[in-house]
Amino acid sequence: MGTKAKIKKLEKKLKKLKSRLKAATTHTHAVAPLAPAAFPALPVIAGAKFSAVKAGVKYADRLDVMLAELQPGSAVAGVFTKSSTRSAAVLDCQAKIGSDPAAGAAIIVNAGNSNAFTGQAGFDSVASITGAVAEALNVPENRVYSASTGVIGEPLDPAILTDCLDELKGTLVPDALEQAAEAIRTTDTFAKGAKAEVRMGDRLVHIAGIAKGSGMIAPDMATMLVFIFTDARIEQPVLQQMLGELTDQTFNNITVDSDTSTSDTLIVGATGASDVEVDAENAAFRDALREVMMDLAHQVVRDGEGASKFVEVRVTGAKTDADARTHALAIANSPLVKTAVAGEDPNWGRIVAAIGKSGAYAERDKLSISFGNILVAEGGWVSPDYREEDGAHYMQHDELLIHVDMGLDAGEAQVWTCDLTHGYIQINADYRS
Repeated sequence: MGTKAKIKKLEKKLKKLKSRLKAATTHTHAVAPLAPAAFPALPVIAGAKFSAVKAGVKYADRLDVMLAELQPGSAVAGVFTKSSTRSAAVLDCQAKIGSDPAAGAAIIVNAGNSNAFTGQAGFDSVASITGAVAEALNVPENRVYSASTGVIGEPLDPAILTDCLDELKGTLVPDALEQAAEAIRTTDTFAKGAKAEVRMGDRLVHIAGIAKGSGMIAPDMATMLVFIFTDARIEQPVLQQMLGELTDQTFNNITVDSDTSTSDTLIVGATGASDVEVDAENAAFRDALREVMMDLAHQVVRDGEGASKFVEVRVTGAKTDADARTHALAIANSPLVKTAVAGEDPNWGRIVAAIGKSGAYAERDKLSISFGNILVAEGGWVSPDYREEDGAHYMQHDELLIHVDMGLDAGEAQVWTCDLTHGYIQINADYRS
């Protein structure tokens, strides 16, 4: 590496260190370097309204509670964490999904307190909140879904949310999804939104979604809150089946730190206001919903706590797809791989080690490893054409591809992750301060 390149690299590291110092002293974090240029202009979803307020759950002077209201007849589907310590809100939502399809529905979300591991107080808080929303919006209580994100183990005073219900109800409008996205953030450095539209004959169906997620991100439905809305008319069982299948292709293939939260919640509301019928065979709608989900999933990774690199891990040639996914996750979750990526070190030996420990079938002398289009290793040894300086130069990119071919069969998988930097430690060391 030449002198100019070394200076540039040092300047880049100094900039990161200054950002981390600011975070340590103010508990605020600069917008992630991998963030989109701007929040997208989301379409209005007919039959849905949104609002957001500053309730002061934990954060001073920032939006931290959002409310969504869906018209009667809306289908609501959900996927949730499989954590055995999941929160009262998650358990409540799971029990309600699929109920009263003819009625209206509502979703209330707060940031700053996850209301998880709070015993009976957690269930009492959820009941108070959802009951108050049901009364305020005149919808059945079993059609009010709540979600909470933030610190675990601290009781959530329901009055903090119920006291602002008049303001939330009074400010419900169709075009406030961006404000809702702001209100569900915790350590996120930017609000996350995505959209798609599908033309069916001479009519358009719209899809818009928001998400929060930055840390505690690992497959098991992933770890975040996601709320997606569409004006399509679709039966709840069809939407539920579709959502489950697409979650396995998107949110279940991202990881930031291998930690699964107690509060994972993904809810999709279909208002039916477009009067465009969508069935299980509608590939165009399925593809559009997948596009929105994948976009949001990638944004979560791009906002990984302290992240400076977006990494795709692609495994091909495995005995089965399941084996390929196991290998890919072993690589993506390896602290040694992730820190090497952070240090822009093309240490392919760490990838070999991750494959060896994954537990899925592998034959050492049949696998090959590439960084982007640079063949690094093959046949159980470094490639004779590989040059370390080529690998080092590639690792300076913000977006990276690690490709492993197992040389066994047709199994394949893709997982998306980020690097592991000092910033991750700083954010989580300060989290409860």
